[in-house]
Amino acid sequence: MASQPQRGPGGGNDRNRRDNRNGPAVDGPDSDIVEKLVHINRVAATVKGGRRFSFAALMVVGDGKGRVGFGHGKAREVPEAIRKATEEAKKTMIRVPLRENRTLHHDGAGRWGAGKIMMRAAPPGTGVIAGGPMRAVLETLGVHDVVAKSTGSSNPYNMIRATFEALKVQSSPRQVASKRGKKVADLMGRRNDGASTPVETAEAVEG
Repeated sequence: MASQPQRGPGGGNDRNRRDNRNGPAVDGPDSDIVEKLVHINRVAATVKGGRRFSFAALMVVGDGKGRVGFGHGKAREVPEAIRKATEEAKKTMIRVPLRENRTLHHDGAGRWGAGKIMMRAAPPGTGVIAGGPMRAVLETLGVHDVVAKSTGSSNPYNMIRATFEALKVQSSPRQVASKRGKKVADLMGRRNDGASTPVETAEAVEG
């Protein structure tokens, strides 16, 4: 007669107890990634015997801490199209410097094809004033205060790409100072009214 496996005090066998001794499983590096479906399109192709349908999904992903990406996927089924778009978006994520982890460092504009957008930094409490695809990008990026406007095509693909073009040119005072071989305090040492800005304030604004 075969011997029964030894059971621990909790009722499980020793192998299960060994597997669980370090606590519950920890999620992978993508556990904090936020995924948003921006647009899904159904495409019909006329073939011999009828029409064949496929789906195209546009996804935006971000960690809410300054990284964001977008992807496009096609498949016969909606879930598969979303999965492909999500994987592509995670591979093409970019990092955008944020001021005080809530808004942009400076105003910006982007253009892709007929899509044109503009974005402006905003004071605390403004919120995300943007619509459609731009809002999805800014929210997943981690922006909490911004004013954005689309002045061109409403095509979601062009709007997304135009938004990313505007985000790619964002730079922080630390990055500008590094390129010029200066310190952050040197760039922000004097305000418009002529008063000196303390070093602590300059570094705090850089975020």
